[in-house]
Amino acid sequence: MVEIELDGQKVEVAEGCMVMHAAEKAGTYIPHFCYHKKLSIAANCRMCLVDVEKAPKPMPACATPVTQGMIVRTKSDKAIKAQQSVMEFLLINHPLDCPICDQGGECQLQDLAVGYGGSSSRYEEEKRVVPVKDVGPLISMQEMSRCIHCTRCVRFGQEVAGVMELGMIHRGEHSEITTVVGDTIDSELSGNMIDICPVGALTSKPFRYSARTWELSRRRSVSPHDSTGANLIVQVKNHKVMRVVPFENEAVNECWIADRDRFSYESLNSDERLTQPMLKQGGVWKTVDWQTALEYVANGLKSIKADHGANSIGALVSPHSTLEELYLASAFVRGLGSDSIDYRLRNAEFAAPEGVRWLGTSIASLSTLQRVLVVGSNLRKDHPLFALRVRHAVRHGGQVSVVDSSVGDWAMPVKHQLVQDANLWVQSLGAIASAIAQEKNVAAPEGAADASEASLAIARSMLGGDRKAVLLGNAAAHHGRASELLALANWIGEQTGATVGYLTEAANTVGAQFVGAHPVGSGFDAGQMLSGALKAVLLLNTEPAFDAANGVQASAAIAKAQMVVTMSPFKANMDISDVLLPIAPFTETSGSFVNAEGRLQSFHAVVRPLGDTRPAWKVLRVLANVLGVPGFDFETSQDVLARATNAPAGTVTMLPAEQLSNAVGHVPQGGADVAEPAVASIYQLDGLVRRATSLQLTADARMAAGEGVAA
Repeated sequence: MVEIELDGQKVEVAEGCMVMHAAEKAGTYIPHFCYHKKLSIAANCRMCLVDVEKAPKPMPACATPVTQGMIVRTKSDKAIKAQQSVMEFLLINHPLDCPICDQGGECQLQDLAVGYGGSSSRYEEEKRVVPVKDVGPLISMQEMSRCIHCTRCVRFGQEVAGVMELGMIHRGEHSEITTVVGDTIDSELSGNMIDICPVGALTSKPFRYSARTWELSRRRSVSPHDSTGANLIVQVKNHKVMRVVPFENEAVNECWIADRDRFSYESLNSDERLTQPMLKQGGVWKTVDWQTALEYVANGLKSIKADHGANSIGALVSPHSTLEELYLASAFVRGLGSDSIDYRLRNAEFAAPEGVRWLGTSIASLSTLQRVLVVGSNLRKDHPLFALRVRHAVRHGGQVSVVDSSVGDWAMPVKHQLVQDANLWVQSLGAIASAIAQEKNVAAPEGAADASEASLAIARSMLGGDRKAVLLGNAAAHHGRASELLALANWIGEQTGATVGYLTEAANTVGAQFVGAHPVGSGFDAGQMLSGALKAVLLLNTEPAFDAANGVQASAAIAKAQMVVTMSPFKANMDISDVLLPIAPFTETSGSFVNAEGRLQSFHAVVRPLGDTRPAWKVLRVLANVLGVPGFDFETSQDVLARATNAPAGTVTMLPAEQLSNAVGHVPQGGADVAEPAVASIYQLDGLVRRATSLQLTADARMAAGEGVAA
């Protein structure tokens, strides 16, 4: 440790730290633009100049290492004059367009100009103008004349997103931030560049000119998409969601969010929103009131139960639904006497799990892994924020090995690849297990394939290092021989000292298992229900055409049921449904999600429900009351949460460790092989992203639709 004196205060920091780090520890603010705690040091804005005793001139605090006994003054005349000179220089070419700039009110340059800028400029020459650039549907670079060349966006792409899509060309007053000619910004994390831009050079294209920052109310929420559980700030004006930005949580999403977390809010205000209950009569959809719709559903369920038995009624539920909704859906179906409920619409195997399958480690620990084996996942697109952490680990010496049917551009070095068709993954993992057994001189798992050169390389990598993980992706979870893959992964983990876990597909995949949103007895599983086993189907936030392993066949099979009830925020499943019940998306209801590491995060509604929309937990409660199902006397979603967790609401933040388990007991041998397991592309994962206009214009979405090639 090194002790320095900062503005008369003794501060002790680690050797190698910069003066800026010491100032942060002491709670002293030093003005800056280019410095960002998550990025490398560039020292190119010079706004953080400070007075260091015995130094002949002011020194940049972000790039000056501390030394024992150093004396630093951040508020001396020398430091202040230096900072004022830098501010004058930065404002020479800056356009005076604050009244129309989207960054107005939250602009670092604007804020610091008040404290360090002059009342007039000595510069009378013509200001420079930078050409307009079109870099895609998410980021606006219409006013790059505002850019102060801090290069935060360049460093973010290179160091965090892993794709250097922006760079600086030319010198002096001709310098400009740009892409390669004609290129677009296609990173799945690109929206973070908007947040870290200290001026209004990079702004949100969907949000552009729609509101001022001081007009917006800020409310916390949790992302409903992938299993990270990213913490969000949802910004609202006139009961309408206008913008979504990250809420910093080092243990979960740090200070970043994926583009689908940021821009999917567009769907909340789309024309596809369902705002009133609807019934199909004579093939024509008609709007009705809630009482009529619920009585129709209740009478239909009673009739079908009487004619075909309780187990002919079932529910296909989305793992993007809240914990409360999934718990009540499970309780409702079981209250009717059925066990047919499932969230695993994309799965090909439905073996009963030993416990709640999860990540096997903490999300934060992914940043410090030294060895990673990923099976069946395009990590960068399936889990952008997990990929960000693994990328950080690789930058610090970690090694990534992959078993998949293809390995695209992960935006990080992949040390070893074993690329084979999905129906050979069991053989591939068996070969890795044999290679580990060979290296350790132990017995290989029974029936394991012989080691190959590629499997031997992966085995040697996994036997090195200290902190390791075997991560099973969405394709591995949906595989026809998922249990065999898990059993082999567990063997590899045991022999190498690695944790073993599922990346888990959706915001509440872990929560769905926790509340039992799958058959536990004689009920039909999702595969059977999607094959036409039911007479009455309740679809909660699901669209079989998009969410099922074989959407076309699944939709056709469900359409043959006597009654299909869709509960959705959108006009979904209109071709196969008899009833549409409008339920609230995550912004219009309170609820909880459980992320991949078992962290339970609750949130409140940020806007009131649109039209006659109602929270799904309330709809299920009332429907159960109409049918006389006991135990549905909940007043609030917190009451439901307390029942689901068997603890007062707010007291459970992590699921009990004894319930989280990736152990596998009986392993069915030679299960159904699936050439390519069903995996949703990045902007087809759920109903919200599917209806977000700007996300559907991205290169990733167009590639999934066969229109182009993504980065």
